[in-house]
Amino acid sequence: MEYRYLGNSGLMVSALSLGGWVTYGGQVSPEIAQKCMKTAFDLGINFFDTAEVYAGGQCEIDMGVAIRKFGWARSDLVISTKLFWGGKGRNERGLSRKHIIEGTDASLKRLQLDYVDLLYAHRPDPDTPMEEIVRAFNHVINQGKAFYWGTSEWSAQQITEAHAVAGRLNLIAPLMEQPQYNMFHRDRIEKEYLPLFKNYKMGATIWSPLASGLLSGKYNEGIPSDSRLALQDNAVMKRLRDALDTEDGRVKITKVKKLAHLAKQLDCTTSQLALAWCLKNPNISSVITGASKPSQIEENVKALSIVPLLTEEIMTSLEDILANKPALDYNFRSS
Repeated sequence: MEYRYLGNSGLMVSALSLGGWVTYGGQVSPEIAQKCMKTAFDLGINFFDTAEVYAGGQCEIDMGVAIRKFGWARSDLVISTKLFWGGKGRNERGLSRKHIIEGTDASLKRLQLDYVDLLYAHRPDPDTPMEEIVRAFNHVINQGKAFYWGTSEWSAQQITEAHAVAGRLNLIAPLMEQPQYNMFHRDRIEKEYLPLFKNYKMGATIWSPLASGLLSGKYNEGIPSDSRLALQDNAVMKRLRDALDTEDGRVKITKVKKLAHLAKQLDCTTSQLALAWCLKNPNISSVITGASKPSQIEENVKALSIVPLLTEEIMTSLEDILANKPALDYNFRSS
């Protein structure tokens, strides 16, 4: 396993990590979740990611049970959770000081932990003043209930504002962002966040590296009944299913089939190629993967050996297939 520093900190996280979104607490049994986490840990993964909203809190419960069952040293683990959607009550969602503090306590209780290493603001909250948000996360850190805080799917402007507030008040600024990043979703990491990486040395723990499985090739000929997209009671999965049945969705499937041919040349799977592509980005601290069976984790870890094979020639071939590289240079001269 490869380990990387998380942004501008001394904390080292595994380049590949395991997340519980959709899968743990919902799609698979606690026993399967335990087997997956054990396999991940045995393969060197030390970073496990969850959130208060995943399966209504059950994901945190299942992951916490696994941590206690295997008796892992707490120093060998980096555990993260995220706050925003804590319940249906008026003060059980958002980023008010009240919810950040109470939500943290509730998450720790479900996880059966004294602290989490990373605590994220799961989404921006335009209704709460930025100073309140920054102060609340600092309070949680000062209480020893989290070591670092960060954001998820915040804009560069919002993150910059948080840094400005923290700087003005001599408080701890967000260390990391958790955005979606994959071959089909690139602009935020490769364009919008570039000033953050340069000015603040922000870390990035990215989710959906396989575009919810699309980049694995499993949906090339339809939707398997045991896949995430087949889940009927999940609004996100329904939206993704509907997207596949559009012109853009069909174009993406065509690209995935072309990627499969390139992966074959490298003697790897399409999934491993897509993960290696994410890992190659120097601004990525950790690639959060999902898995409903231990064998998927074993296959995902092999992506680390594919990264050195992504030569300039191969990267050019990938860009020719994807045809979506963000434009960074602009010509403002009038014609």
